[in-house]
Amino acid sequence: MTLKWSIGLMTGTVNDGYIDIAALRTDGTEIFEFGPFELSAYKDQSIKELIFKTYEEARKWNFEGPEPNIFSLTEKKITEEQSAAVEEFINRYKLKKNEISCVGFHGLTVLHRPVDLNNNVGKTRQLGSGQMMSDYLQLPVVNNFRSNDIDNGGQGAPLAPIYHLALAKYIKEQNVVFLNIGGVSNITYIGNTDKLIALDCGPGNAPIDDFVRYHNKGLMDKGGQFAKLGNVHHDLVNEFMENDFFNLPYPKSLDRNNFNFDNIYKLSLEDGCATMVKIISMTISRALQLLPNKPSRILTSGGGRKNHTIINEIALETKIQCKNIDDYNLRGDAIEAEAFAFLAVRSLKKLPLSFPSTTGVKCPVTGGLTSYKKI
Repeated sequence: MTLKWSIGLMTGTVNDGYIDIAALRTDGTEIFEFGPFELSAYKDQSIKELIFKTYEEARKWNFEGPEPNIFSLTEKKITEEQSAAVEEFINRYKLKKNEISCVGFHGLTVLHRPVDLNNNVGKTRQLGSGQMMSDYLQLPVVNNFRSNDIDNGGQGAPLAPIYHLALAKYIKEQNVVFLNIGGVSNITYIGNTDKLIALDCGPGNAPIDDFVRYHNKGLMDKGGQFAKLGNVHHDLVNEFMENDFFNLPYPKSLDRNNFNFDNIYKLSLEDGCATMVKIISMTISRALQLLPNKPSRILTSGGGRKNHTIINEIALETKIQCKNIDDYNLRGDAIEAEAFAFLAVRSLKKLPLSFPSTTGVKCPVTGGLTSYKKI
């Protein structure tokens, strides 16, 4: 019997204005076929500004008191847009709805606070209505992937490691690190067994993108060209690296706004980008030093893999070969969307999504809430 497609959706905290959509044939353990993938732009580009305002309101709220009113507006907008994008995706690639098992809808993370050193329970908030999307698409939709992990003492992130394990088996690699550079950077270590180690490393693309926008020079440091021309301010790098987070053992996770870059905003565009690139590479290097073994290579995915200055600096700091995951005939822009297609199937089967060595959860737990179309 041919497995049905699952469709995964991801919108990262970098807020690039795109919805990542990917189809996958999987049983939740193995990958059998990669289906179509695309980056679908929000039709209403004002949503980007709405999302930035939502981030700001989320920071002020900080899980205290009633949720900001903007949350319900943003949730409705992104659910409508992403539902329409999936419908167009299904039609464009001539997928039949009776051949689709589910949609994995990550939603938009607006605030994430992991369990702290005093064992205060973590909290996380993703916006996106699974029921609204299910009613629109007339398909089962799995969302709210992180809450059960947090309810069981986990960090709630990262969740992609079990998919990285499936990818490693697909490309027949061991003793490697999957490095995703998105809004934040995170790694999954695949050793010589099926045991996974995962952690957030530090900042990713988000602060660089914000800095470039602040200077009115576009949406990102494309290819790392600004950073390549700048000088690193090592005093600011050293000050940044004094943050206690970098000495914590794994597993550990971050919110987009955990770090302060105010001092870097006093620098020129080029020097600021160069300094942040050095910070990113050093935080990744520090994270790798926590692993039980030195990996043979780093497989890069996410938008940051296209910033050549970042990748060169990571190779320099870690003294490990960095390979673009695209070199394995995989799709670096699709990995996270594929991961949520994979996790949605695991959720339907009640298979675990997270593990003690990936999120700090007490024992392997499943997650996700499934919404079905209303009859």
